[in-house]
Amino acid sequence: MTSPIARVQFDPAAMDSGAFYRVLNSVVVPRPIAWVTSRSAEGVVNLAPHSFYTVACVDPPVVQFTSVGRKDSLRNVEATGEFIVSLAPEPLFEQVNATGTDFPHGVSEAEECGVRLEPGERVSVPRVAESPVSVECTLHSTLRLGDSTVVFGRVEVISVWESAVRDGRPRIEHLQPLARLGGNEWSTLGEIKEIRRISYRRWSEDPSIGEHVREE
Repeated sequence: MTSPIARVQFDPAAMDSGAFYRVLNSVVVPRPIAWVTSRSAEGVVNLAPHSFYTVACVDPPVVQFTSVGRKDSLRNVEATGEFIVSLAPEPLFEQVNATGTDFPHGVSEAEECGVRLEPGERVSVPRVAESPVSVECTLHSTLRLGDSTVVFGRVEVISVWESAVRDGRPRIEHLQPLARLGGNEWSTLGEIKEIRRISYRRWSEDPSIGEHVREE
């Protein structure tokens, strides 16, 4: 019997929140980036990357991103009820990072960082023109959790570059998404692996499947 591998324990009750936040960000990886455009009640467009982002529901289609603290994205969405998530693509790596700068309230990150915007299809907020995917949303609801707020957006339409769609769906090799890791680390697509999910019927009818998995 092999000896257990030594582990380091990180207890949130014994650490300050900033230190535990850095640990949490280092283990919940990789994280997709919601490059969120929103508009203030005064008409100023905000563009900011949020790395706490995922699908919340399929029917109805809902995506979610988390605002850690009350940032402009959250304030704008609460004020206008609309936002667009543009996929953060590898060719715009520097611009994605730069839009996370803590510019003063009322400053347009897109203008400061040279990110070209264009009108959306269904909502009044613009999208990133050089991003291959935009997910246009209206506000479904928000959920306050401690120092953060989860924003749920009802998906009104997903717009994808025609060149990135094959066999009826967007293809990952044409999207080139960036992802966030821990600290200042980011990742790109890297190796793509493909494997079919195993149904219990196949598992029970073919013992070799289980034997192969246990050997790996």
